[in-house]
Amino acid sequence: KNMSDFSLNITDCIQVVVPEEVFFTVAAAGILENLLILIAVVRNKNLHLPMYFFICSLAISDMLGSLYKTLENIFIILCKLGYLTRHGNFEKKLDDAMDSMFILSLLGSIFSLLAIAADRYITIFYALRYHNIMTLRRALVILAIIWTFCAGSSIAIALFSYEAATVIPFTILFPLMMFFILCLYVHMFLLARSHAKKIASLATNTVHQRTNMRGAITLTIFLGVFLCCWAPFVLHILLARFCPDNPYCACYMSIFHVNGTLIMCNSIIDPMIFAFRSPELRSTFKKMFYCSR
Repeated sequence: KNMSDFSLNITDCIQVVVPEEVFFTVAAAGILENLLILIAVVRNKNLHLPMYFFICSLAISDMLGSLYKTLENIFIILCKLGYLTRHGNFEKKLDDAMDSMFILSLLGSIFSLLAIAADRYITIFYALRYHNIMTLRRALVILAIIWTFCAGSSIAIALFSYEAATVIPFTILFPLMMFFILCLYVHMFLLARSHAKKIASLATNTVHQRTNMRGAITLTIFLGVFLCCWAPFVLHILLARFCPDNPYCACYMSIFHVNGTLIMCNSIIDPMIFAFRSPELRSTFKKMFYCSR
């Protein structure tokens, strides 16, 4: 809030304010959609596979992002009504807890996407040994390590968020994600080229490879949506840390609320991609709604 007020004093850009009703509506939709993904995977035993567990991890990360923005807006409303003060000791701890939840959501999304990517890579290039390499137990161990690391990192980053040494590693993950997308496309191109040179392929292998390529394309869509929704907010963090006095930086920071809305939109888009790209999930949703009726 102080940063926003300061930005308005050094720039002519008008701060864009998103109505609180929009925040709550988008956040509630994101939470419900991702909760539906979790329920579908839990109820359908055919979905108890490493890939879907990694998808559940991504859904939990999206839910945390929507929950963070929902709680943040509730606290802002309470401050406006006078029930909370902006500089109290309790409010400071509450703010740190909220920041930790936000960072946990971002890190959880990044590493969940990386886990999904690794799973797709093994499926495509080590198809015959996939079930020996990526067992259910190993998938659970990977998820336990991911969330333990993310939880510890989110607490550390929230406590030392004003240090440049903390902000830079936190934001450098995005260029790494872009590099990973490039590598994924190179692998897909090489795989498609090698398949084009094959002469007598079995029909079952063709179907299997099409399924694997479909999974790789889905992953690419996930990464693209993730970057489009999170990159503007991370750029805001960098500008607020390194050039808060620059009028151009302040002008960009005037759309802070729009960037926050994009984060919550990511929580809505991901489940739609799940439902659209996965026949198994679509079938499970139909059965769930049919039974509820």
